[in-house]
Amino acid sequence: MFRILTSTWMKMSFTFQVTWIHGFHLHLVIKDIFLKIFLWHFICDILFVAQGHGAKGQNEYKFSLDFLLPVKPQVSYKSTQRQVNITVHKIQRGWWERLTLRERKPVFLAPDFDRWLDESDAEMEIREKEEKKNRLKASRQKEEGFVSLKTVFLIVYNLVQFLGFSWIFINMTVRLFIIGIDSLYDTFHTISDVMFFCQILALVEVLNAAFGVVKTGVIPTLIQVVGRNFILFIIFGSLEEMHHKPVVFFVFYLWSAIEIFRYPFYMLGCFNTEWKTLTWLRYTVWMPLYPLGVLAEALAVIQSIPIFDESKLFSIPLTKVIGTSVSFSYFLYIYLVLMFLGLFINFSHLYKQRKRRFRTKKRKAN
Repeated sequence: MFRILTSTWMKMSFTFQVTWIHGFHLHLVIKDIFLKIFLWHFICDILFVAQGHGAKGQNEYKFSLDFLLPVKPQVSYKSTQRQVNITVHKIQRGWWERLTLRERKPVFLAPDFDRWLDESDAEMEIREKEEKKNRLKASRQKEEGFVSLKTVFLIVYNLVQFLGFSWIFINMTVRLFIIGIDSLYDTFHTISDVMFFCQILALVEVLNAAFGVVKTGVIPTLIQVVGRNFILFIIFGSLEEMHHKPVVFFVFYLWSAIEIFRYPFYMLGCFNTEWKTLTWLRYTVWMPLYPLGVLAEALAVIQSIPIFDESKLFSIPLTKVIGTSVSFSYFLYIYLVLMFLGLFINFSHLYKQRKRRFRTKKRKAN
């Protein structure tokens, strides 16, 4: 027990009613007293001393308890106008047959039957808390596993696309400086295999947007990916006459010039890292390059129309009574209109992204 108390102090002190609750923790409740609290606590003992106005008027009140088993040294309490709640944590979880070391309990101590937990209730409470903790832990681990798997996937995807478009851009630039103008007529045969691979892989971006893997709009992504693949596979890929036209060089070069900044920006974002120069380039270079790319695509479509009319490729045959067919070029005229509508939609989307990005950075700076 505590030996720091003098006999004079003991005579001047009073005890009061203490109720306790048995469960996962020990809860001691002292009621109807206004207190200035002092707590001394050892491994198996607790001493409570308080100055306040209670049943005996303004006095010093105290109680002390020898616990049946050791408890943790950390004691927490909360004082209100009506009572003081003291929480003591058991070192070992389990059911105590009584609260105090002595079999005969102090006269001021009584169980709080309104909030009492019997042994089965206490075990159930412990089990429920453990199950809840395990569920939260399993959910957190599953979420972390999904996030890490998603992050690895996005890093690999953006890295592959960055390497592919970088190879295209560097190869075309080097060939232009070494071979000169003649390189414009051989672009498709030199570059098309890698461009086919990159643009087929770009379909993943539509799925990522649709399934929420990345936070971006599905419609702008779909417009860009489908539009590029239409030019690549239908206009260039299906017409051998288009393979040697210089417009192929300009389309491929403008596409790759945009992507060599976009994909590394996304890749750094997977690491929560930002390179300010790259961020500025990603949100700026598209402003001249994207409209120029659409103009180059439109020029390719216009150049392909006479070829489709002559070859009747993809034309829709009508009945023998009419004796004619609907040329694919009619669809291309409609497609030209849709191209510039898509340009407006995507340009507005990208401009809003740029405005939102740099407005956020200014707010953080302020």
